[in-house]
Order: sequence, then structure tokens, then C-alpha cells
Amino acid sequence: MTNKWSAALPAFLAVSTICSASGFTTGGVPATFVSRGQSPKWSDTALEMARRRGRPQGPLRTFVEKPPMNDEIEYDELRVVALNASGGKDEPLGVMSKADAIAKAQEMGGLDLILINTNSDPPVCKIADYSKFRYMEEKKKKEKKKNSKGQDVKEVKMSYKIDVHDYEVRKKNASKFIQQGDRVKVSVMFRGREIQHDKLGYDLLYQLADDMQKICIMEGKPRREGRNLSCSLSPRPEVTKAVNDAKRADEKAKKKRKEEKLAKARAVTAAAGGVAEMEAATATATVDDLDIDLGALGDEGLDALGDDDSSLDDLLGGDALTDELFG
Repeated sequence: MTNKWSAALPAFLAVSTICSASGFTTGGVPATFVSRGQSPKWSDTALEMARRRGRPQGPLRTFVEKPPMNDEIEYDELRVVALNASGGKDEPLGVMSKADAIAKAQEMGGLDLILINTNSDPPVCKIADYSKFRYMEEKKKKEKKKNSKGQDVKEVKMSYKIDVHDYEVRKKNASKFIQQGDRVKVSVMFRGREIQHDKLGYDLLYQLADDMQKICIMEGKPRREGRNLSCSLSPRPEVTKAVNDAKRADEKAKKKRKEEKLAKARAVTAAAGGVAEMEAATATATVDDLDIDLGALGDEGLDALGDDDSSLDDLLGGDALTDELFG
């Protein structure tokens, strides 16, 4: 027995030394106490170890799900569509195997086979340039996020002693917010002992909801929040539908104006190119017309050219000195 404990003693001493360095004893209890019954005194090493057990420091990482392409696709049979060059709907190419679809994509200019829908039977793939496809998808998401305006919560405050004119102003503002597709929080405020007249506040909220019942509905019942009474009014489905339809019509009008502007710019560019070609052809024809074949003129033509030189000398008034210098 003595030999057994003698063999285990070095290992026990080594574990005790490590635990003491980290601030713990072999029983897992903090090594240092101020006194009996008081909280333990942790060492700097133990505090650092406890801090590191939390979430890793730094910004949260976001994972972007990328669609599989080419050999990354795990399905053997696929329904393939190709991108329409005119910008319309995708052109269906039928059902084919993965190898045939990849070969077809290579034949169409070295494009990629991209998996776009796994829920159909068979799955749907599109033949397109992978980088351009990712760019267009990100662009669509940004446009959708920018255009999809969520419901904002607007607030209208008033007192239970509000006058008729002020009440109409509050109702007009709430109606404007509702017709824009937003929710409205209506609050009735009380001061001091006015809270004992909360029944008048309830009546005021129900009156406002009744006056605007054609465009909105009250969500639940009015509730008390401290010294205030409040309720939420949300637009009716037909109001929300009208707002969305108007937004879509505006987007279509903007898109149409953009396409018309682009078509006009292309027409101007094409017209400028046609004018340049016509000018180049006219210049070439003029040079060709001025190209004189002296051999075709003959002796009579050369004599006529000589007569032109003599007439030029008569016009300039030639003399003997001029003939010596330039003759």
C-alpha cells in the first residue's frame, strides 16, 4: 500500500501545482478565500478563462447561400431553361441529364448550369453566366427591399378635453397616415388627477375609431399605459391593396420611362453612326472622281493643260526676270 501511494504522489503534486497556478484547487473550489463565509477571490487567470468562454469577439458573421452550379448539382435529371436574349421569359429547353445540360451550356458560349429550384420534379436549372446571374439576383433583392416599405407606426396624441377643431385636425392626420398604409397609435394623455376621468378617454378613442371605420379598424381594446390611454388603428385590406397597386403602377411607369429613354439614346447613336458612314462614303467617292488618268487624256488633253499654264502666266504678268528665276 505504501509503494502504491508513493508511485501516485508525483502525479498528485503535478496536478496540484497546475490547479494552483490557474486559481483552483483539486476539488474545483477557488484556491483563495478572504475568510470563511465570504465570496471567493478569483485570480486574474481564472477571470480571463471565464471571459473567453463567451461568444467570440468581433462582428457577427453572415453566411450567403450560393446556388450550386455545374458539377456541384447533385441531381441526375434536370429541367433546363435558357436566358432569353431579348429580355423576356426564359426559353425552355426540356428535360435532360446533367451531363447533357452541362454540355449544352458549354455549346452556348461557355455558360454555366445553375440550379434555381429544387422543389419541382425534376429540379429546374438555368443556363447563364454565373457571375452575372449572382449580380442580377442581388440587384433584384436590393430593389425589392427598397420598394417594399413596411408599415410604420405613427402616433397621434390628444387630451380628453380636446376641442372640436383640434379633434378634426387629429382625425385628419390619422386618416392621412392610414391612407399611406401605416398603422396609427392614438394616445389620450391625462395629467395629475385627470386620470379619474379615464372613461372620457375611452369614449374619445371609440369615437375616433367609429369616425374612421371606413378606412381602418381598431386592434383590440384601448389599454392603459401609465397615465395614458392608447389604441392601435390599422388600415383595412382594401386600403392596403390600393396603396400597393398605386406603388406597382408607379414602378411600372418609371420602368417604361427608363426603357423609352434608353431606346431613344440607341436610336440617336444609330443615326449618328449612319451619318458618319454616309460622310465617309461621300469623301471616298469625291477622291475617286478627282483621280485623273493622264494616259487616257492623250495629246489633246495634255495640250489643253499646257494652254491653262500659259493663260496663268498671262494673268500673273510674267517677264524675263521671272522666267529666269522660275523657268
